[in-house]
Amino acid sequence: MKFSLFVHMERYRPEQTHAELFDELEQLVRIADDGGMETAWIGEHHGMEFTIAPNPFINIAYLATKTSRIRLGTGTVIAPFWHPLRLAGEAALTDIATKGRLDLGIARGAYSFEYERMMPGLDAWTAGQKMREMVPLLRKLWAGDLAHEGEFWSFPKATVVPKPVSGDMPLWMAARDPNSHAFAIENGCNVQVTPLASGDAEIQSLMERFNTACALHPQIARPDIMLLLHTYIASSDEDADQASKELSRFYNYFSAWFKNQRPIENGFIQELTEADMAENAMYAPDVIKKNLAIGTAENIIERLKGYESMGYSQYSFWIDSLMPFERKKASLERFIRDVMPAFS
Repeated sequence: MKFSLFVHMERYRPEQTHAELFDELEQLVRIADDGGMETAWIGEHHGMEFTIAPNPFINIAYLATKTSRIRLGTGTVIAPFWHPLRLAGEAALTDIATKGRLDLGIARGAYSFEYERMMPGLDAWTAGQKMREMVPLLRKLWAGDLAHEGEFWSFPKATVVPKPVSGDMPLWMAARDPNSHAFAIENGCNVQVTPLASGDAEIQSLMERFNTACALHPQIARPDIMLLLHTYIASSDEDADQASKELSRFYNYFSAWFKNQRPIENGFIQELTEADMAENAMYAPDVIKKNLAIGTAENIIERLKGYESMGYSQYSFWIDSLMPFERKKASLERFIRDVMPAFS
């Protein structure tokens, strides 16, 4: 099983500057590069201080100049916000900037807050359909001229300039339901899955959906499947308890953004009170500690061995947590030093 880092800039105090956060992002990715991680993933989000990533290709092109070997991936671009020609072309140029180290991850998006602002009237179903129309076009556009008449996009014969370094690049698709797993496999994509904070039963269920889709297409070589999970390697039991409280807070804010019901001012969502968070039992610290990869290195090695035996080929250390940078950094360093060698 290979290991990767899933990371964004996240601002939870107005006194933090975006320049400081950009520097911290670079530090974390350089640690991952030096530590032998396979990939660093950065997604796309708009208008949210909670997740700052308006165009991951910019971050990736910059980070390519600061790293030597780690692959750099979009985890993920939001398909309905892009024209196929633009996405294929910008991805190809970024692949050149990274000297062939780009992985292109694609999803339909998750936040209605973003849909309302980027594409008013868009719903999750239509976003998914737009993604399904786009994915097959990308490799065709990298291969040469293509004319397309579709439900969402139509264009006369065109290609993208430039082309990727090798003429192609790894494609990844975020999948949850059985149909999306099958679509990814049919279209030559690797699969990204996240159980969020639902725990090991959901992690097993996601693998079963993937295995079922693979069995339906025995003529297609089994693609990679990446498990994305919040991870914290603790220095002690007390440190693990602190991380559980911090990630409980993160998930309460994630839920608030997802529900899209609280006031938002200048990119910050209205602050949650302790009482607000205490009402959300599904994200209580003890539940978070049980369902996420939080614990000492020995605990996490055992847990990840279980995921490896399920068939996951990549495990992505999701570091976003609204916790102080030094805590993120120390946890990542412990993961590289104390966990990864057990899988080499």
